[in-house]
Amino acid sequence: MSEAPVREDAGPVDLVIIGAGPTGLFGAFYAGLRGLSVKVIDALPQPGGQLAVLYPEKFIYDVPGHPKILAKDLVRLLVEQASMFNPIFCLGERAVGLRREDALWAVETDRGIHRARTVLIAAGIGAFQPNRIGKPEIDQYEGRGLYYVVTERRPFRNKRLLIVGGGDTAVDWALNLKDFAAHITLIHRRDQFRAHPGSVAELMRSGVEVRLFHELKALHPGPDGWIREAVIFDNRTGEETVIPVDAVIMSLGFKADLGPIKGWGLETVGSRYIKVNARMETNLPGVYAAGDITAPEGVEPLNLIVIGFAQAATAVNYAATYINPQAKVFPGHSSEMRLR
Repeated sequence: MSEAPVREDAGPVDLVIIGAGPTGLFGAFYAGLRGLSVKVIDALPQPGGQLAVLYPEKFIYDVPGHPKILAKDLVRLLVEQASMFNPIFCLGERAVGLRREDALWAVETDRGIHRARTVLIAAGIGAFQPNRIGKPEIDQYEGRGLYYVVTERRPFRNKRLLIVGGGDTAVDWALNLKDFAAHITLIHRRDQFRAHPGSVAELMRSGVEVRLFHELKALHPGPDGWIREAVIFDNRTGEETVIPVDAVIMSLGFKADLGPIKGWGLETVGSRYIKVNARMETNLPGVYAAGDITAPEGVEPLNLIVIGFAQAATAVNYAATYINPQAKVFPGHSSEMRLR
């Protein structure tokens, strides 16, 4: 995984970005274009957010200019792009507080205080953890062939794999591993998928064995304690089937929550969104938000990387005018900006 440059700087910066996912990384690059000094804070030890933690080996198909790109490669390129302007990366730090100190904002982390003239919250889906099946007799196999989070393909080479779920993560991993694993069975408790329709159509054309209206009932270990069989059942008839497996991926979605951000005085929508206007401004002057964590006024949130990029650019341009009211919101095109 790409490593971001890290350096210490005790002085205030123009912009603190909370979150080093795609939105935060592009925001750091764009802030550099605007001549702003930047710190990027993230609780993870490496940049990339969900792309780095949840699916670095998965292809992404909706990034402009890339017919398809591995998530880890997109992270590498975003870090390279952001690093053109030498932002300060503060990784492995969890933002826990935000308060006003005279003309500055102070972002408190579990390792110190970072002061800035403006703040951009690009924390993705906030604090997240995988949904679990909640059955101890199944969860006991985590670490012995049961996976709730997958970050690489290597453990599944030539394995008999069972994938449980019907969302993008389940379908994408099935497609990603179909020529890597020995055999893949995907079960879903109903006949409607939450995954992208194009991906579902590709899944149905692939060699993946898909069983609809099926759920996982039990797992059986081999002599070494690792999973060797799965008991699945048809939830319409109750009929059970025992299938040989070496690994099980449970793709049951994630619980997302704003976490400490809820106590920062921001206007929120539900438990996972920060309310913003068209300028990506929050209700706190000089504090902006962009990406999956936002609920823009008047529209339904669209949790897409490309939307996060646009929102980050919007937020940074308005942050630049907040810092310097004489500055223009539209700074000119990037080729013109680079010539200055």
